[in-house]
Amino acid sequence: MFTGIIEELGEVLAVEPAGDSARLRLRGAVVTEGASHGDSIAVNGVCLTVVETGEGAFTADVMAETLHRSNLGDLDPGSPVNLERPTPVGGRLGGHIVQGHVDGTAAVLSRVPGDQWEAVTFSLPEGLARYVVEKGSITVDGVSLTVMEAGEDRFSVGLIPTTLGLTTLGRKQPGAVVNLEVDIIAKYTESLLAHRERAPEGADLR
Repeated sequence: MFTGIIEELGEVLAVEPAGDSARLRLRGAVVTEGASHGDSIAVNGVCLTVVETGEGAFTADVMAETLHRSNLGDLDPGSPVNLERPTPVGGRLGGHIVQGHVDGTAAVLSRVPGDQWEAVTFSLPEGLARYVVEKGSITVDGVSLTVMEAGEDRFSVGLIPTTLGLTTLGRKQPGAVVNLEVDIIAKYTESLLAHRERAPEGADLR
C-alpha cells in the first residue's frame, strides 16, 4: 500500500522494449535506499516490482496491460516521474489509501494560477465519475489530492507550492496525460451495495 505522498522526483534513464512489454531503468536515490529485488515502488502511481538496483537507480518490468492502461508507455529517457515506496505497517498515512492500481488515464484541461497555488482541471473518463466527489480523495500520477470540484466529465484540484515543485504535476501542461486511481473505499462500497441488491430475500448480509 502507498499513501500518495511522493518521496522523490525521479528520472527515466532508459526504456528497453521487449515485445509488447518494456523494461524501465529509473533514477531514484531515495526510494532505492535499502530496496532489493522483489520490492515495490510506485512510479507515477503505478506499483512496479524492482528487478535490480544499483548506483541510486532501479529497473522494473512493465507488461503490456500496464503500458496500455497508464502513461508509462509514453515515457522516454529524461522523463521525470513521481516515486514512492510502500508505507510500512505502523507508518503514517499522510495522504489516503493508494494501491498503485491505475483505473484510467486523464488529460490536463486547464491550469489557473493563484498567488501561492494553482487550480488544475483534468478530464474524467466515463465510468469513473461516480467515484469522484467534492472534498474526496483521488490519486493523480501517484499524488494524493483533494477534489475541489467534480462533474460528469471533469474534476479540479488545487496544487500547493510543495506539490508544484516536487512532483511532475508542476510541469504538466494542457493535453498532458496523467494516471488516475480513484478511492478504493468508494469501489468497495459500490460492490457491497450491489451484492446487497442482488441477494435473495431473507439472506443474512451482516
